[in-house]
Amino acid sequence: MSDRDASTPRVFLARHGETEWTINGRYTGITELELTSRGEKQVLGTGRRLVGPGKLIDPVQLERVFVSPRKRARKTFELLFGADSELAALEKVEFTEDIAEWGYGAYEGLLGEEIIARRKEQGLDIERPWDIWNDGCEGGESSEQATERLDGLINRIRDIQRPYMHGEKPVDIVLVAHGHILRAFTKRWLGIPMGSPLGMMLPPGGIGVLSYEEHDISAPAFLVGIALPLEEG
Repeated sequence: MSDRDASTPRVFLARHGETEWTINGRYTGITELELTSRGEKQVLGTGRRLVGPGKLIDPVQLERVFVSPRKRARKTFELLFGADSELAALEKVEFTEDIAEWGYGAYEGLLGEEIIARRKEQGLDIERPWDIWNDGCEGGESSEQATERLDGLINRIRDIQRPYMHGEKPVDIVLVAHGHILRAFTKRWLGIPMGSPLGMMLPPGGIGVLSYEEHDISAPAFLVGIALPLEEG
């Protein structure tokens, strides 16, 4: 995006901080876990640098914040914006299952190798290895179901941002959620089928940025780099 595109609406992806299951790699969907002390520091560090008046994520520029209802995402929202954030008072915050983590079903709490072993015992994956993007989860969410709910949220966001593509009104959006579903959201934002490969990484407490090319609602894009606002003083 060129400098003249600075007013184009953006969508910020905020991943929750570290939990105990983040550390050991267990699939964490509906299980309610607290952030570790390190996880809280990750989010606070991100918030100090990137969230606030005149910073990358300026509350004044936000139209809506969509937050996963899981405890770890709620805590991350509070740490990023402050427990008494004016955003809540202005009814700009929505806690919604639309951006909850992928439904892992029978794989909840398992390690990747445990899932592979379980499926092998069931006689599955004979022709190719299990791939959640294509195969979904036993007793949980399929790729098609995840696509449907994320596409619904994306349509809502586009309806919000469509009238203001040239900065007529600040309508930035923040999603506070989970690593897997935020990567899935990115695929669908770009119009990429869930099963198509797209290597992405978003660390705990990290922020990603999506937007549009040339102020065009039909040209969704992701920002591979960002320039931070100048600090005053």
